[in-house]
Amino acid sequence: MADLLKKPFGAHGKVHEITPQSAGWRYVGFSLYRLRPGETVSEATGDREVILVMVEGKATMQAAGRDWGELGDRMDVFEKTPPHCLYVPNGEEWQATATTDCTLAVCSAPGHGGHKARRIGPDGITLTRRGKGNNTRFINNIAMEAEDYCDSLLVTEVFTPDGNWSSYPSHRHDEDDYPNITYLEETYYHRLNPGDGFGIQRVYTEDGVLDETMAVKDGDVVCVPRGHHPCGAPYGFEMYYLNVMAGPLRKWRFIADPAVQWIMDRDA
Repeated sequence: MADLLKKPFGAHGKVHEITPQSAGWRYVGFSLYRLRPGETVSEATGDREVILVMVEGKATMQAAGRDWGELGDRMDVFEKTPPHCLYVPNGEEWQATATTDCTLAVCSAPGHGGHKARRIGPDGITLTRRGKGNNTRFINNIAMEAEDYCDSLLVTEVFTPDGNWSSYPSHRHDEDDYPNITYLEETYYHRLNPGDGFGIQRVYTEDGVLDETMAVKDGDVVCVPRGHHPCGAPYGFEMYYLNVMAGPLRKWRFIADPAVQWIMDRDA
């Protein structure tokens, strides 16, 4: 069985740390901190760029030699309000001090010094509906291809209503053949509402060499090194996930599973 499902290794402090080395890939890194008021964390970016996402709560931020003040205003991620984020380029340091209980995501990928530190959101981020019927979900784009804030990172939030599917119709982005498809590694940080529920994520290749179906709980992370990767939210449980993608080219191009291509064609 592939080791794709990552459980938090605690309820306080750093509860996730996924590196290219631990994931067995080359680009994406993801960490998560759960902090109490007054607690401080700091890191150097090294050769990587970072987007800090205030998933919940508030914290004061210093980064790249500047005081960015207090970031964050949603106390529960399922408020669905736009997130407060901070982009920090490679070769810099950042520090966060919690002013409330907070959940801070650290999204990283190789940096090339092409962009300066900057705030991202809440201005300019609008919750957008995508899909039809039971494939409807709602997107907060933080730094996708249209937002030229980063060297490598692609980051977005997705809210999937109970009973609906997401990252569907099934698609993959695991080949470097632009413009047909791009190679992008990906992590999913999952949250559930209510928090004692579960969701489903499948990661599979068409030849069946990789075929894993996982029950994800509140706070889990799923790594997607290749293949298709749809998610399902059972009736009664709303699903959130924070996506981090990166690869050799900062473009998102994918190919649908032939078995579901007809759905994509019908709903286009």
